[in-house]
Formats: sequence, C-alpha cells, structure tokens
Amino acid sequence: MSDCGCEFEAKDQTQRQALYWLLGINGVMFLTEFGVGMLGGSTALIADSLDNFADAAVYSAGLYAVGRAAHHKARAASIGGVVQILLALFALSEVVRRTVMGSNPESAYMILMGLAALAANTVCLLIIARHRDGGVHMRASWIFSANDVIANVGVIIGGTLVYYLDTRIPDLIIGLIVGLIVLLGGVQILRDARRTTAEMPSSAAP
Repeated sequence: MSDCGCEFEAKDQTQRQALYWLLGINGVMFLTEFGVGMLGGSTALIADSLDNFADAAVYSAGLYAVGRAAHHKARAASIGGVVQILLALFALSEVVRRTVMGSNPESAYMILMGLAALAANTVCLLIIARHRDGGVHMRASWIFSANDVIANVGVIIGGTLVYYLDTRIPDLIIGLIVGLIVLLGGVQILRDARRTTAEMPSSAAP
C-alpha cells in the first residue's frame, strides 16, 4: 500500500482545495477593493486590490503546478513572481500619478475596506499555513498571503491618519509601501524559484 501513491494524491488534493479557496477569496477581494478604492479615491486601496489580483494569478499558477514535477512548480512560481512585479510597478505608477494630479481619499472607505480585507486575508493565511512546506509554489502562496496581511494593516493605519490629520499624504505613503511590498514579494519568489531550479539534478531540469 505504501507504493500506491495514495498519500501523494491526498496531499495534492488538499493543496488544490486550499488554492481554490485562496483564488476565490482573492478574486472577490480584488473586485471589491478596487471598486471601493476608485470610489473612495484611495491609492492605498487600489494598490492593495492589485496585490489581491497578483495573488490570484499566483494561486492559479499554483493550481497548475500541483502534482507536477519540481521544475513545473518552479516555473509556476516564477510566472507568479513576474505578474506580481508587473502589478507592483503599475501600483507605484498610480501613486506617482495621484501625487502629481492630486487625490481626495475617503478615510472611512479606507478603514472599513481595510478591515474587511484584513479579515479575508487572515483566513487565507490560516488556510495556506499548513501547506507552506509543500513546494516552491506553495511557499509563494504563503509569502503573498503574509504580505497581504501586512498591507491591510497599513491601509487601516493610513485611513486613520488621513482622518485625524486631514491630509492625503498618508494614503499616498501607504500606497507606495504596499506597492514596494508587492514588488519585493515578487522578487523574493523569483529568487526562491531560481534557487529551487539550481538545486535540481540536471536530469530533472526541463
């Protein structure tokens, strides 16, 4: 029975289930947070929503990698990292645009949406926590979920400062920080994927 592969099939199935949940939650949060960010004029919320979109791309790549060879998992993580970096650059460009053109963020939208996103991403973090050692593609999912929670806390703090200080500066600063977190997360995943590929036996490489 030990050679039937049942243990690996069960592990792959639990990974798929976890990634489907993460994909669904992040997809809904992207649409909701982006809409609220546009409505509330918040750079931080827009950047955070793009983070959710990038995560959804990572989880989709992770689903492709489940049950496949190590080099497929590394490739999936690399794709997710590249998508994350591209969206981070877009978010950072939005920060620059709103800094130059002006903005009027609504603090209530930032705080309430930030709290909702924090709750959703905490659930994601709990779901992925026991799978973070399941390969580079699952480590990528863990890193992005952890970064999301940090970014959500930043949005809440930014909204609170916008309210008390009556200035848009905290929103722009948090948008910049979130964009940089997304960017660094993407770079970290690319490094992890490259290291995993380098450690593979030459016969296992594509």
